[in-house]
Amino acid sequence: MNLIPEKHSYDDYLMESDVIDFSHPLIKEKVSELISFQMSESDIVRVVFNYVRDNIAHSWDIQSPRVTCKASDVLTYEEGICYAKSNLFAAMLRSLDIPTGFCYQRLTLFDTPDKGYCIHALNGVFMKDLNRWIRLDVRGNKPGIQSEFYLDEEQLAFRINEDYSEIDYPIIYAAPNAKTIHTLEISKNALNMYKNHLPDFL
Repeated sequence: MNLIPEKHSYDDYLMESDVIDFSHPLIKEKVSELISFQMSESDIVRVVFNYVRDNIAHSWDIQSPRVTCKASDVLTYEEGICYAKSNLFAAMLRSLDIPTGFCYQRLTLFDTPDKGYCIHALNGVFMKDLNRWIRLDVRGNKPGIQSEFYLDEEQLAFRINEDYSEIDYPIIYAAPNAKTIHTLEISKNALNMYKNHLPDFL
């Protein structure tokens, strides 16, 4: 896919916000624990990717009702849905001066269209050494879902099924989608939110 940055300046993909709160002490502590500044750019991104993918549980997978949104809260409670996990991934990489944005897919919520659709969040990362953007998905692996960190090919958690009217959006946004953040902020139960209230279009 030809990825299209929403913004021309990489600075827009390094900004801090209320939900991408990378100055939070817990985020700074975790980054310093994981990263040595002698590491290459690709090693840094790989280590952070693997950490968020594997150590932050997906709320639906563990059937947790807790809703997290802010990157620091996702790290504190070590759980969240894809919207929340992508916030943490972006925060950690931005704290390391690596431009990171937000990408989206429209997917069937479960197996078939009759069960509804949802917007799924992943991240776009600009690799300076490669001079190009790559997409990475920290949703979390389980049987049937396997995302990996590769530089020469993309292996995301989900493949688009065009027969089901699923969509792979090519834009790399500088900020998380307002609908996704609003959904997290107003929801009280992650399981009910996941089944009934996720946005289904950007």
